[in-house]
Amino acid sequence: MTTDTTVDPASSLQPAAYTDKTGAFKRKPSQFRDWISSEPNAKFPPELNRYHLYVSYTCPWAHRTLITRALKGLTGVISVSIVHWLLDDKGWKFTNSEESVSFALKNKDSLGTEDHLYGYDRLRQLYFKAEPEYAGRFTVPVLWDKKLQTIVNNESSEIIRMLSNEFNAFIPKQFAEINIYPVSLQPRINELNELIYENINNGVYKSGFAIQQDPYDEAVTTLFEHLDKVEEIFKQNHNKGEHFLIGGQLTEADIRLYVTIVRFDLVYHQHFKCNLKMIRYDYPHIDQWLRYLYWKVPGFEETTELELIKTSYTTSHTQINPYGITPKGPLPLILPYDSSL
Repeated sequence: MTTDTTVDPASSLQPAAYTDKTGAFKRKPSQFRDWISSEPNAKFPPELNRYHLYVSYTCPWAHRTLITRALKGLTGVISVSIVHWLLDDKGWKFTNSEESVSFALKNKDSLGTEDHLYGYDRLRQLYFKAEPEYAGRFTVPVLWDKKLQTIVNNESSEIIRMLSNEFNAFIPKQFAEINIYPVSLQPRINELNELIYENINNGVYKSGFAIQQDPYDEAVTTLFEHLDKVEEIFKQNHNKGEHFLIGGQLTEADIRLYVTIVRFDLVYHQHFKCNLKMIRYDYPHIDQWLRYLYWKVPGFEETTELELIKTSYTTSHTQINPYGITPKGPLPLILPYDSSL
């Protein structure tokens, strides 16, 4: 079994741990893929206070689950533990003490909490509790079953659907009526998710973690080609007076895109060398959508720790930024919402 003192490249976010022989970034798939379901005899039925999320405020994949948990009014139904904001060469860790770090925080726990269930020091210990012979990556988010003491799922795209649909019996009507993956829109949501995930969500990592010129050039070109496509979608929707990717309704496609776009000017433009354009200056309709979600839609602003996100990336990726210097800009970190635009 891997011990806590062993450096584990699969837990880190250093480029060399993720690239193939061509120097291109290759993301490994999540391995725990069970489902919370109200079907008869389901192994993981929805229950009040049975499930626990392990997340990071700085990780975009975990951020999806924090947004959905807040949007659906599940903060009193599903408890959370927060890993420390700094990802080191042993992976994600927990903290048991207050830190004197001068971040402007919305949530007092954003810097990290203890492991509320087991008192573990490292997230990897949780994975080994679920599967003693586990040999994959130790990632967030993790959806944990407190009753069976095991991991249900560690794939964020599936966790947000469970949060959206499986706990409606435990929340007030106004939250239960929120459905980020409605049946009537699923074909279009799936189409957008496919476009956005591989080319934008993952595209910034393909650019930032490439260790040779050719795969970087290909990835960054593809990234901006698809940002151009998304800008056109928002332009058409804006002309119809609609705020979201799919017209007048917030869906999981918005959540999945938001976690990348809110980090773009802060981190990916400079730190991941995605510097052909900036969102705030070159994509006015994406930027207006971003500001609308952040300032006007519950669940987004309160789960977005902008300064912490920027510092976490620039100090965690030592192969990219060996001195851990965090750029001052852009200022302001996000622009105010302007309804006249």
